Amino acid sequence: MDAAGKDGAIQHVMSGVNPQGCQVYSFKHPSAIELKHDFLWRTTRDLPERGRIGIFNRSYYEEVLIARVHPEILRGEGLPDTLDESRVWHDRYRSIVDMERHLDRNGTRIVKFFLHLSKEEQRRRFIDRIDRPEKNWKFSLADIEERKFWKQYMRAYEKCLSATSTQRAPWYIVPADDKLNARLIVSRIVLDTVEGLELSYPKTTPARRRELLLLRKKLVE
Repeated sequence: MDAAGKDGAIQHVMSGVNPQGCQVYSFKHPSAIELKHDFLWRTTRDLPERGRIGIFNRSYYEEVLIARVHPEILRGEGLPDTLDESRVWHDRYRSIVDMERHLDRNGTRIVKFFLHLSKEEQRRRFIDRIDRPEKNWKFSLADIEERKFWKQYMRAYEKCLSATSTQRAPWYIVPADDKLNARLIVSRIVLDTVEGLELSYPKTTPARRRELLLLRKKLVE
């Protein structure tokens, strides 16, 4: 949701993580090239390598949210003329769940956050962006236009979250009116997830220890 605090949460929660092992990707409107592929293509290209943390600021879920509220977007994606629009959302939910199950089977742990902002708090944050010159760059007239579709977005979010939250790729709905509390909740979930992986440093071997001790001896000499 606009002004929910996604950027701030990412910056705050990941501030203590070594940047060598963390990637952040922000997805905007699909490009002409991206529209020539299926809706999962552009995000699949940026999936994190094994051993790295990948953060998607917006993602393929835009294609079952914004495109659902604005059907004209769907019609501009070059889909087959025979597409049954009455089934497209069900089919996309299924594609998303299947893809996330595939990633989980191959070692990628998926955690999804929905920062749930109230309409009134969003209004206050938009006003703050207008009143404070240093925040003017954050404000867009498009944000005001999208507020007109608040009810439609709420229905789209409800259907999406219920259809795509699974045991292995859960959605966490985080109250976002209180930024500090929202960041604390996200931090706790991320920490619990990482601890659940039971990670450890690689263990050495006797042969490796002997090799290192010989190298140490040469350095001392």
